[in-house]
Amino acid sequence: MRIESWYPVIMTDRVAETAAFWQTHLGFAPVFVADWYVHLRHATHPEVNLAVLDHAHETVPAGYRRPVGGVLLNLEVEDVDAEWARLQAAEGVEVLQPLRDEAFGQRHFIIRDPAGTLIDLIRVIPTSDAYADARGEG
Repeated sequence: MRIESWYPVIMTDRVAETAAFWQTHLGFAPVFVADWYVHLRHATHPEVNLAVLDHAHETVPAGYRRPVGGVLLNLEVEDVDAEWARLQAAEGVEVLQPLRDEAFGQRHFIIRDPAGTLIDLIRVIPTSDAYADARGEG
């Protein structure tokens, strides 16, 4: 199999609001817009795509027509401190976990989009010695 593209699709009953959040706060631009589906591409990284789909749409198998749940999307960014400063001050951004360093090698914070998707903005940092085995050094 030759994969030509891969991207997550967020199923929600708040398509327009969720798409607007990703555009306003995270730098995505619309590629295709319908009332039931919006395909987004990052404005400066065109290989990064995301879609938002009405969970009740007929293209979704009947037994799975429900909003997203239990999804965490990681976005590794160049300057997590700058993103933290920008997004914690932005209107309409719900911060679920403030900026912090993790011993396993992340400096990160977590926000939530209107569909309930958790978004973890991350900068990779050195791990502590306790994680030597995890990084293949033990």
